[in-house]
Amino acid sequence: MLMKRNKALKEVKGSPSQALITGTLAFFIGFAAVALFGTTAHKISSILHLSIVEIGWLVAIPLVTGSLLRIPFSALVEKYGGKRIILIQLIIALIGMIGIVITLTLIHKILYIGYFMLILFGALAGTGISAFSSGITYVSYWFSLRKQGLALGLFAGIGNTAPGIFTAILPIALICLGLIGAYVIWSLILVVGLTIFAIFGIDAYYFQLRKIYKEKTLEEAKKLGEEIIPTDSALTSLSNALRIWKVWLLVIMYLTSFGGFEALTEWLPTYWQEFLHVNIVEAGLLVGVLFSLIAALIRVLGGWLSDIFGGENVSLVAYIILLLGSLITLDSFKFTQSIIGEIIMALGMGIANGAVFKLVPKYAYRSVGGASGLVGGLGSFGGLLLPPIMAYIVNVIGISGFAYGFIVFTSLSLVSIIFTLILKRRSDDMNIIQ
Repeated sequence: MLMKRNKALKEVKGSPSQALITGTLAFFIGFAAVALFGTTAHKISSILHLSIVEIGWLVAIPLVTGSLLRIPFSALVEKYGGKRIILIQLIIALIGMIGIVITLTLIHKILYIGYFMLILFGALAGTGISAFSSGITYVSYWFSLRKQGLALGLFAGIGNTAPGIFTAILPIALICLGLIGAYVIWSLILVVGLTIFAIFGIDAYYFQLRKIYKEKTLEEAKKLGEEIIPTDSALTSLSNALRIWKVWLLVIMYLTSFGGFEALTEWLPTYWQEFLHVNIVEAGLLVGVLFSLIAALIRVLGGWLSDIFGGENVSLVAYIILLLGSLITLDSFKFTQSIIGEIIMALGMGIANGAVFKLVPKYAYRSVGGASGLVGGLGSFGGLLLPPIMAYIVNVIGISGFAYGFIVFTSLSLVSIIFTLILKRRSDDMNIIQ
């Protein structure tokens, strides 16, 4: 039996770098759905004659499923491994994309139900967004605690560039390919990425060994270098995470930074067009490049710095930067000042995103799947909650509300700074005890 197990240890496949590359690719193609209807809403609206409320729901619906489904899917990784779960998410997303293409092809024949079909298939396509939390868990099992920051920073940072890239190129695709052609190309990209992940994606050693022995293989996995071991139960993982109070602080912190990132990716095109009167292509570039891409790429730096200086310290600096950016934008009625504020907010949000997820395996190392789902899922609700709040401020105050609406981020930044100081104090106390 011992010889059999030693032989199995030599037969396990894959490497941390392979898992990081394949997981990042899967997340990238799934997360692009954040920008699913944002740029095309005006074209769809002109065909279906939608109200502003109907447009709002159309834009938001992928984020609804993308947020809610992060929690169960991430927890299921604990039991079944990441590859199977991520494939299911991407297949559902592909079904949604194909449904959108078919609906748009028949749109003039099904005007009365076309909107509801787009809502339905948009919800399915939004399942790809939920690959974030399951992908985080999938990658986490391959890396030691001291390397989590950089690994997860690269995963999320590169994956998070998808909305920015798609927001920037969709207006051009619409001009060159038309509405249906743009979604056809998007579907093909999803097919290619899904196929690559199906071939090269691979679960951590623990799941491979468990498949061989049909039982828990903690010691064998540890011999191969795994530090973070699954609980084998999605419900147990989620239940354990729910009882960790530090996880709930991370939820609010992530709602501020990542939920804020999603919210501003949706809100800023309207801000630039309605408040500062730029055209749609310029608004797409301002949001896609100067906000979304910067916030996504700087996340890698946030994760790397967290490995060196600690997630709590980096989070503190990041939320102070975000606070500064929100104050600049809050007082801005000028183009240049708004750009400066937007870029500073992008830097703060991106660095904070990398730092916060460095802390998830630290405070929930035996329930990474459940904790990742809670932090990623509930935190991303900021993308749903914050734009309506900012819109309400505009309705109450008038056009100047576009600037004053950033008080939302000023307030959330202050709360996140307080929560970070609490975690930092607890971490310092733990170090003293050790």
